[in-house]
Amino acid sequence: MAGQDDLGPSGSTMAEEKKSSKPPISPLKNFFAGGFGGVCLVFVGHPLDTIKGVRGLYKGMAAPIVGVTPMFAVCFFGFGLGVKLQQRTPNEVLTYPQLFAAGMLSGVFTTAIMAPGERIKCLLQIQAASGEIKYAGPLDCAKQLYREAGIRGVYKGTVLTLMRDVPASGMYFMTYEWLKHVLTPQGKSVSDLSVPSILFAGGMAGIFNWAVGIPPDVLKSRFQTAPPGKYPNGFRDVLRELIREEGVMSLYKGFTAVMLRAFPANAVSEV
Repeated sequence: MAGQDDLGPSGSTMAEEKKSSKPPISPLKNFFAGGFGGVCLVFVGHPLDTIKGVRGLYKGMAAPIVGVTPMFAVCFFGFGLGVKLQQRTPNEVLTYPQLFAAGMLSGVFTTAIMAPGERIKCLLQIQAASGEIKYAGPLDCAKQLYREAGIRGVYKGTVLTLMRDVPASGMYFMTYEWLKHVLTPQGKSVSDLSVPSILFAGGMAGIFNWAVGIPPDVLKSRFQTAPPGKYPNGFRDVLRELIREEGVMSLYKGFTAVMLRAFPANAVSEV
């Protein structure tokens, strides 16, 4: 992903007063940086991610690990592309709404990888909780889904994944860049930020990301693990059922566990 060195792994143009004179980071470097950051995120965050629904801890972790390297690489590439599309000159400083828009584009890019990976992960976690063995592992799960319903079965929940990741990614990148700007001492460059400051910015950005993403994530998880035909009208049926049976606050199910996961997982992904 193209951009400036003073932004760490994201490699984007920073919304700061002073323009950077450093050369752009190559897309290949961003690919590997994003991929490694994603592996760190899954390793730290996956146990707490499973606690929000079932207690499988590292059950179902293989699917997100396999998908996370290209997913994060594509995520940072998408953000960099969103930045470049809005810049009139290579070093133009973007506003925070523009950074939000660039982040939203990254959410569109990652959905192609994220939707099937999370569909498989949810099914394996439910299987671990029920004790009924239907899938031998992630690959077997994908094969069975494709055999039963074709590519639509594998990508079930894509619209809800977009509804979650597009605004949540925008919030993540905008907040991350804003916090790094706020934490940079006057007269200093963002590249001079200490590791604790970068950890804090990444962790808080993760919290803001999930504050936006939890409701569609709750809908997505229920929809992706439901038997075929249970929700003929898609997420609208899931939303009606949840609100009717459990109230509006059910959309924030697992809030505490998600937030406990969000800070450390996103912090380590940015170092």
